[in-house]
Amino acid sequence: MKVICISASNIKHKKHDSTSIHACRLIEEIVLNYTGNSAILEVLPLTEYEPNPCIGCGDCYKTNKCTHDEAFNTIYQKIQDSDCLFIVSPHYAPIPVKLSMILEKIEEMAYLHWFHDNSFKAALYNKPVGIIGHGGSDDRSALSAYKRVVLDNIADALQTSMLDVVGNGDTFSNGVIFMMDKYTKDENSIFPIQTYDWNRIKTEIAPLVENVLKKLEGSYE
Repeated sequence: MKVICISASNIKHKKHDSTSIHACRLIEEIVLNYTGNSAILEVLPLTEYEPNPCIGCGDCYKTNKCTHDEAFNTIYQKIQDSDCLFIVSPHYAPIPVKLSMILEKIEEMAYLHWFHDNSFKAALYNKPVGIIGHGGSDDRSALSAYKRVVLDNIADALQTSMLDVVGNGDTFSNGVIFMMDKYTKDENSIFPIQTYDWNRIKTEIAPLVENVLKKLEGSYE
């Protein structure tokens, strides 16, 4: 089983220590535990890729890739070669721009083919995907707001692209959101110090991760 986990954060100074990367590593632990270490999970940090915006040239209709963007093509091929996908996204405005560019191109390729043939099945048709969002707040009353701006936006693009967005119950039918425990000021930085209870977060995201894997097994309803 090949699993891809996209870390959508673009905070370069964090490198491989960002909140999104930490969440990807938790997903890896859950996947390996569930599969008895038989899966291969690759993390794709978008900090290491420089995709370009879609310019609406339409070349992708014939080539099934972006003729102007090798970074996107690399990511897109990895997703195609995987059995399932996870996307970990922080709340920006509403989502990180690199992730938005990737979703836009995937959606455009699916739409153009569907427009000319309504029976068309996109390259990522029915591929299970789990969305994990996180926001810069310790107030759990903000969960619904983060769902609306993070999960709903990403899920809409993925569903238009014909992927199978897996849910985590009735409240979060298209993913899961986790929160930090607290944040404090750092006298040496303009950025706040964010503290997370990673054991709690692992417990919160595990049902969604397992639901995605169950989709592959055909045992998830």
